[in-house]
Amino acid sequence: MQIIRHSEQTLKTALISKNPVLVSQYEKLDAGEQRLMNEAFQPASDLFGPITLHSPSDWITSHPEAPQDFEQFFSDPYRKTPSPNKRSIYIQSIGDILKFLKKKKPEDAFCVVGITMIDLYPRDSWNFVFGQASLTDGVGIFSFARYGSDFYSMHYKGKVKKLKKTSSSDYSIFDNYYIPEITSVLLLRSCKTLTHEIGHIFGLRHCQWLACLMQGSNHLEEADRRPLNLCPICLRKLQCAIGFSTVERYKALVRWIDDESSDTPGATPEHSREDNGNLPKPVEAFKEWKEWIIKCLAVLQK
Repeated sequence: MQIIRHSEQTLKTALISKNPVLVSQYEKLDAGEQRLMNEAFQPASDLFGPITLHSPSDWITSHPEAPQDFEQFFSDPYRKTPSPNKRSIYIQSIGDILKFLKKKKPEDAFCVVGITMIDLYPRDSWNFVFGQASLTDGVGIFSFARYGSDFYSMHYKGKVKKLKKTSSSDYSIFDNYYIPEITSVLLLRSCKTLTHEIGHIFGLRHCQWLACLMQGSNHLEEADRRPLNLCPICLRKLQCAIGFSTVERYKALVRWIDDESSDTPGATPEHSREDNGNLPKPVEAFKEWKEWIIKCLAVLQK
């Protein structure tokens, strides 16, 4: 096990920058937001900790890449930002998205993201991918199939019983596909993947500063260790990209967890697709994250 611990000055520079213009921008943030983000370089912070590597197969070890601080993010000439006319994120089920992506994106779309419970692989030489995205086009497709508790079971019901060759334009494989039980763990894992990948579309690269949602992950175990929250450096990047009040953002996240969070069972394969829109959210796995958000709100609202 290895802990990646940066110095206070390194983290402070990564967050605030030495560029006078960016320093001035930071100083104009709400006092509570500055207080929360400054936790990035507080050694005793219980909100943001260092990155812990558990094995040589973890992302940072096996995929060396240069870190991206806020100044590099801000000055990236290829970074796309939403505009008043293109500020919507569309999430579509895969059955519709493959045809949908062939057409022009809606005029107000910043990005379009497809989701599916079918395992994906880009070519025959690959076992699988969790997803693929085109950052320049603002589109992506992501599979949550391997996040289900029964995926690796011998009795997994989503296995293809009979292989058949299909053309690249034949999407019949997506008809009536198996949907596993929607547990809180599956929902948590899916939220991590989707928000991580959308973060990339906003220009955030893999985080190498602190434990963060934007850390890369090579396997499910590493993805599970990754927190659902952004570290202060990546939080500032996202705030710069789309603009928001951190207090209101965190309050909205707590409301999302609390809405329909009674002790009711999650969706099961027996439910029809027509019923799925009215099912309660299974959010038991989000409890620890909610407690973390409440701690952040306490810092923000001192």
